Order: sequence, then structure tokens, then C-alpha cells
Amino acid sequence: MSQRPFHCLYSHEFARVGAAVPRVEPADPGFNALATLELAARGHEARAAVMVFPELGVSAYALDELLFQDAVLDATEAALARIAVASRELFPVLIVGAPLRRAGRLYNAAVAIHRGRILGVVPKTYLPNYREFYERRYFTSGAGERGGDIAVAGQTAPFGVDLLFRAQGELPLSFHVEICEDLWTPIPPSSAAALAGAEVLINLSASNITIGKAETRRLLCAGQSRAAVAAYVYTAAGPGESTTDLAWDGQAGVFECGERLAETERFQGGQVAFADVDLGRIRQERMRLNTFGDCAAEERERTSRFRVVDVPLERPREAVALERTIERFPFVPSDPARLREDCYEAYNIQVQGLAKRLEATGVRHAVIGVSGGLDSTQALIVAVRAMDRLGLPRSNVLAYSLPGFATSKSTRANALALMASLGVTSGEVDIRPAARQMLADMGHPFAKGEKVYDVTFENVQAGLRTDYLFRLANQHGGLVVGTGDLSELALGWCTYGVGDQMSHYNVNASVSKTLIQHLIRFVAESGDVDGETAKLLMDILATEISPELVPAGEGGAIQSTQAIVGPYALQDFNLFYLTRYGFRPSKVAWLALNAWGDAARGRWPQNVPGADRRAYDYGEIRQWLEVFLRRFFAQSQFKRSAMPNGPKMSSGGSLSPRGDWRAPSDAGAKAWLDELEANTPKP
Repeated sequence: MSQRPFHCLYSHEFARVGAAVPRVEPADPGFNALATLELAARGHEARAAVMVFPELGVSAYALDELLFQDAVLDATEAALARIAVASRELFPVLIVGAPLRRAGRLYNAAVAIHRGRILGVVPKTYLPNYREFYERRYFTSGAGERGGDIAVAGQTAPFGVDLLFRAQGELPLSFHVEICEDLWTPIPPSSAAALAGAEVLINLSASNITIGKAETRRLLCAGQSRAAVAAYVYTAAGPGESTTDLAWDGQAGVFECGERLAETERFQGGQVAFADVDLGRIRQERMRLNTFGDCAAEERERTSRFRVVDVPLERPREAVALERTIERFPFVPSDPARLREDCYEAYNIQVQGLAKRLEATGVRHAVIGVSGGLDSTQALIVAVRAMDRLGLPRSNVLAYSLPGFATSKSTRANALALMASLGVTSGEVDIRPAARQMLADMGHPFAKGEKVYDVTFENVQAGLRTDYLFRLANQHGGLVVGTGDLSELALGWCTYGVGDQMSHYNVNASVSKTLIQHLIRFVAESGDVDGETAKLLMDILATEISPELVPAGEGGAIQSTQAIVGPYALQDFNLFYLTRYGFRPSKVAWLALNAWGDAARGRWPQNVPGADRRAYDYGEIRQWLEVFLRRFFAQSQFKRSAMPNGPKMSSGGSLSPRGDWRAPSDAGAKAWLDELEANTPKP
């Protein structure tokens, strides 16, 4: 068992940050210091690593000529000294804004304070001097200020625009500070800082509010976090600032790789937006995006000028629970509008992919096996729409039911009814006689009347179905449309070669099992099908997921896929985080526990049945993760290495050996299993 506390977010490359908006009083640094420390105490209780406060927040921003008053500037330094002393008992690094004098000039500065020390002071580079802002009247730009120091509040600290703050050891974290207008320029200082290694980008802002400006700020912060592959922490001046000519809304938020994680309630004082930033995700993304590294190399002259300021940040000794919502279904968003958009795009990607393949090959017929299950249902719908798009009759889709020894009456009836409702050419090939002959030729015990339902028994049926489909395609000049999905490919739940792993083109190759259900529901509710077909699709959605290769057992229990390979809800979660981000298994288990440990926590995607809205305990999560690691890394890559073409459609990627996933077929799972064993507690 690792020495890292498993249930602490800091053990899994997360860091909590806070964007704070204290109430201020103009030209009253003593009051403002108390308001700052009040929110800093909240950050201490929350065990935030970094707390960010607004631009010039110690003095207040809207002071104009009062910025030249010695009484105000002296009081500001005294307030900074007070904050520094109080910080000795506080966990977070505090980033506060203050007007500071240096070498006969006045700077709009950000001051980093931790455990009684002023770590460094960063001056604002770009001073606005248009419309309502006249900062050049009062301040000197920090442009060109590098390598210097400043005496402030009885301490000497590094001063300049070249500061990069870095904590190493127990809590490795790198951050950079810029101020307000710096972000609004074509090349913000934080861009170079990110290339130099800063993972958390910080902006102390004043930024008065006008109609529509809040959304502009969100877009700027989200865009910079995406372009810089970083977290971006932003806070703006709020209530208490002078409203002589301007108004202030106190908008503060945290963004990560283009996504907004948290935001304060605007027009309210005393607010903090806390967010748990995934530093591991940022590091993985930067490592994967070779263009990020290329850009860093191209800008090496600029990035080499940064001075690293050491931050002695320690990891909390107690467990700190994750407050960030982790989506249960990485492939299925819980936001209804986003889910509709994703389904629309996925469905049309599938249709476009198959239509292009038919057009490119000059083939006018699609051959498909229809079982009455989820995957073949979606593939059949796609095949029909592809024919519509190409202006070909739906009868050019040759759909076959291929009943075997365990095919149920209900799935067979649904398959036949679906083919009829969609207007395709339907047929049926009973594979049982051929299967009996093959099993007899092989001397299999089943041929002698014994109830032996082993892998050979199953794969004889799966292989015959595929064999018939390919020969039917030969006979009719058609193309075999594959039905197997992404989740099955990940788990190796498909029969290799002459089996359901093979086709001429697989429209479901990048569709997870958890998403495919929503695609079918999307079609049922889209108006593309009539009421009877929609009702039929809903009935198919309610069917137990089963390969139907082994006859029902005692009590009529049918063969359940999920009882063997695990719940697809968990396995799709494991698939996403292990392949998309390469996270270590212990982190995946911890994320899964946060996503699935409490059924009442967070939102569920629309239309997930009540019976499926369940929690999984830690023991189940760890058990099925171990199954996934063995099946994915040690047992199934050879199947993926030979998979047919199919369109990629998700940011979660695909498993195509020609696209997102290239891996040796002979690798084992030891590294992942060892990490799971070492860094997760036993259930």
C-alpha cells in the first residue's frame, strides 16, 4: 500500500485553487487586508493550494489620484505586512494586488505570499489607456523588468515579469501571474510562461462590468486555458469599489483546458470560486501534443528568461475529498443540450462514413446481420440513412436474422419487425444445422448431446454468422457492415477473424456501449422514424445485453455480457481515462469512486432508466478495473490490430491501429496491475 493517502485529491495530481472576491473599501488597506484574510481563512479550511485576489485589491482599484498619496501607499505596505504575518498559519499561497513603489516609480503589482514570506512581486506589463482606463497616468509598465528585487513590507523579494513560481517535492505545482489587460493582448505573458512550464495561469483583474462583458471574459479565459494547455484562474474587482463612473461585478472563475470548472455569483461580495484542477491531465495533454513542445522549442529564447521562484508548498497530511464533479459517463454528457448535439454529430458521422465507403467502392448493397440487440440496431439505422443520402432504395440494405442455439423469441421478433419497419430487404439464415455439422466434424461433446457450452461452442456460432454474411455479400455484390462497438473492442468481447470482429466497414467502431443506447433513443425521438418504429426501438433499448450464444440456464436466466466482462458503465469509464489520458490505475479507481460512489451526487444523462441509476462501491470498482486491465492490455490487442475501417467520432478517441491506438499485441498488463496493487487499498 502506498504512503500517499488514497482518498486525498493531492495524491492524484489534483490541486485546489480559489478565485476570491472580497469586499473592499476605497483607500482603506486595513479594512481590505482583513477582508482578504477572511477569505484566505476559507481557503485554508478548504486546503486550497493557491488563493487569488483582485487587481489592486489591497488598496482598491478605483482610486485615481489617490494612488499618488503617500498615506495610501504606506498603509498598503503595512497591510501587506499584516497579510504576510497572518499567512504563517495559512496553507495556501496568497496572490494579492497592490500599488507598490520601486526606484521612484509606481507599479500595479501582484504579490505572492506564503508562510510569512513575500515570494515575489510581478508588475503589470500592459497598461490600458483608453476609454475608462488611464493607468499610464499613474503606473509604470513592467515591460523589460527582469532580474530585479523589491523591498516591500520589510522584506526583499524578486521583482519582475520574468517570475515563474514552482513548488517541488510533495506537491509539485508551477504557476505564473499576470494582471488584467495582459490577457487581452495578442500574446499574453502567460503564453510564454505556459511554454516555460507554468501549469496554473493566474490573472488578477479589476475589469469593470458592462453589458455582455462577462461572457467575453469567460471566452478569453477558456480560450487561453485551451491554447496554453493549462488551468486559468481569474478574479475581478467586485462590490465596494467606487462606482463614480464604473460598476463592478466581481466575476471570478477557474478554467481548465478550455472548460469552465467554477465561477462566483456575480455582484456579490465575499465570494470564492474553488475548483480542483487536474494537473495530471494538463501534464498528459502537453506530453501528447507535440505541437505544444514544438512551440516551446521555437520560443526557447523567451522562455529561458524566466526566473524560477521556489515555493515550499507541502501536501496536506489529512485526506482532502474531491469537490469537482466527475461525469459518470465520459462518452455521454449529462447536459441535455450537449447530449443532443453529440448524438446528432455521432449519428451523422456514422452515416457519412458508410455513405462515402459505398460511394468510393461503387458498391450499391450493404449486408448486415441483425440480432435485435443494441449494436446491430444502430448499424441498421445507419445503413438505411446512408442509402437515403446516396439516393438509393432502402431495399439495397440486405439484412439477415441469423438465429443460433440461444436466440430468444423476443430478440428475433424485434429483429424481424425492425427490418420490416425500415423497408429493407430482409432474410433469415438458421445457422444451427451448419453449427451442428461443424461441431460434429470437430468431435465436440455438444454433438453427442452433452451440454458443453464452451468458447468453441460460442465461436462456432459467431464465426458462422460472419461467414454467411461475407458469402452473402459476395453473392449480391455487397459490403458487410460491422456492428461491434468500441467497448467490445476494448474488452476483446468479439470473435477474432471469421467472427463479429471482422467486416468490410464498421460504423460502430468508435461508439461506446454507453453512448449507443442514446444514439438509438436520439433516432427514436428525432422524427426520422414513424411511431411504431420508435416504439420498437424503445423495446430494444430495454433488452438485456447478451451475445445469445449459450442457452438460458436454470430459471431461464440468459447469458449476460456484463456479468462476465463487467458493467459497461464502469468499463467505459476505465476505457476513457486509461486510453485518452493514460492515467495510472489508482487514479482511475479514485476518479471512478468519486463519479460512481454516490448515486445522488451529480447529474445523470437524460433518459437513463431508474434501475440503472445505481452506485458502485469501492470493491466493485476495483474488481472490474482489474478485469479491464487484464482484458485490455494483455488479452485483446491482437484483435484491435486487425480491426476493419470505421470512422472516429469522439474526443475519447478510437482503438484503430491506424489512428489513436497503436500498441504491441504481445505486451502484458503487469505494470498496470502492479500499480493498482501498490497504490490502492484492499476492499
